[in-house]
This record gives sequence, C-alpha cells and structure tokens, in this order.
Amino acid sequence: MTSSTPARSGTAMAVASMICVQLGLAASVGLFDRVGPEGAAWLRLAWAGVLLAVLVRPRPSAFSRSALRACVALGVVTAGVTLLFMAAVARLPLGTASALEFLGPLGVAVARGRGGAKLWPALAAAGVLLLTEPWHGGIDPVGAAYALGAAVCWAAYILLTQRVGDEVSGVRGLAVSMPVAAVVATGVAGPSVLGELTWQVLLAGLGLALLLPVIPFVLELLALRRLTVAAFGTLMALEPAIALVVGLAALGQVPGPGAVAGIAFVVVAGIGAERSGARPPADRPTLPPGGTSGPAQPVPEESEAAAGTRC
Repeated sequence: MTSSTPARSGTAMAVASMICVQLGLAASVGLFDRVGPEGAAWLRLAWAGVLLAVLVRPRPSAFSRSALRACVALGVVTAGVTLLFMAAVARLPLGTASALEFLGPLGVAVARGRGGAKLWPALAAAGVLLLTEPWHGGIDPVGAAYALGAAVCWAAYILLTQRVGDEVSGVRGLAVSMPVAAVVATGVAGPSVLGELTWQVLLAGLGLALLLPVIPFVLELLALRRLTVAAFGTLMALEPAIALVVGLAALGQVPGPGAVAGIAFVVVAGIGAERSGARPPADRPTLPPGGTSGPAQPVPEESEAAAGTRC
C-alpha cells in the first residue's frame, strides 16, 4: 500500500465528518428556539453518550490506565469545545467566533508541522480569515474568552482523539469518552433545559445525535489513525468553506469575492495537507492481542510525540 492511500482515505473521512457537522448544525437550528444553542448541544451529547454506551458496551477493565485516562480527558474536552463554542456564538458574530476557534487546530498544525508542511497551515489561516471576515464584527471580551477556550479544547481534542485511536481498537474509546462528555454537559447545561423537554424534542435530539456528533466523531477517530495531527489540523480549515457551500446550495447565500478567494486558499491547503499528511508506520503503536488497550508495545520516542501522547 502506498503512503498516499491512507492519506487519501483519511482526508475523505475528515471531509465527510465536516459535511456531517455542517448538516447537523443546520438541522439543529429548529431546536434553538425550544432549548437554546447550549441546550441543543447538551441534548446531542447526551444522546450520543447513551447510544455509544449501549451499542458498543465498553468494559473499562479491558483498558489500560493510560488509555482510560485519555478517554476520560477526551470526553471532557469534547464537552468543552461543544459548549464553549455555543456560548461564544451567543455573544460574537459567527465569523469572529469561528476564526478564534480555528486557532486551536491551526496551532496544532503549526506546532506539529515540519519543514514545508508549515506552508499549508499558513495558507489555510489566510483562507479562513477571508472566509469568516472577523473584522466585520465587534469583540465582546467574554465571548472572545469562550471562543479561545473552545480553541484550546479543539486542539486537545485532536491530540487526544489520535491517542485514543492508537491505543484502543475500534470505537470503544469513543464509547467511554462520549458518556463522559454527556455527564459534563449535563452538569453544565442540563439543569436549565430539563424543564423544556418534550417527547418531540427528545426524539429530534436522538436523530441529531447520529448526524452530530456520533458519525463525525467516529470518522475523525478513523481519519486520525491515517493522518498526522498537522495534516488533520490543516484540513479543518475546509470546514468554513464547506459551510459557505452549504449556505449557497441550501439558503441561496451568494459568497463575495473575498470568500471565493478564501475557498481557493483552503482547498489548496487541504490538497497540500492530503499529499504530505500520511502517518509513517512507526507512528502507529502496535495493539496487543485481542485489540484491547493492554500494555503497549514499545514505540520509538519520535512516534510517541507524533501521536500526541499526553497524560
């Protein structure tokens, strides 16, 4: 198998994930009037946690302590990026909030990129600025703090997702992290929403949970088994472009010249990341027999750094 094959499949999974995210956000708008943006985010996370726990039924005893800690940490940052971004867009223009949040994956791409690979994050950043035009909106300090918090959580999410994907076979890692995210989100947003729940709202939340976050998070887990975190972080720049295309097709929102230039920038950056973003075989720790996350096989020090190892 050539090195380009896993990069291409990983890129396809990442793009499919971003499409699901945008469709899920668009479909969530109907819930905003009933339970608010934070309530809609909590409802999706709660259902996602229940679905993955019931369908996968992970056994924590089958995980190593390191893998279990990584899964719990992934659940915390998953709740954080979801809730903090919703809090940010309630106080900031969407373009401003999106540009600030993108500092997370961009920071990962710059920090982990090597040599010429740093060109693609820079090009992606320019494209995102042209797409979101954050200079058109005012900056609320509290909203900016929420957006920057979401950026930090998004960066941690990318690193932890790759680590969980390396240490735990299948999607059992997500079956632990998503219930943790649901518990965290319930403690933060659940009490203010419970009184507004109806059977119709609950069923709508169940359907949305499949579109966002269950399917996208599974795709991202699989993508990060095939891509470096630098390439994945750069590819995330495609999300604003995908949102713009969805807006044009579904809502008739015609982009201006700056937005068109922004799309061109992030598409070129995405192509560059796809071509240079395959993970070397040494980056993938060997799973023990049975596919569980038992004692890890020795891996080179450079490989652990590339996999985003953090306790």
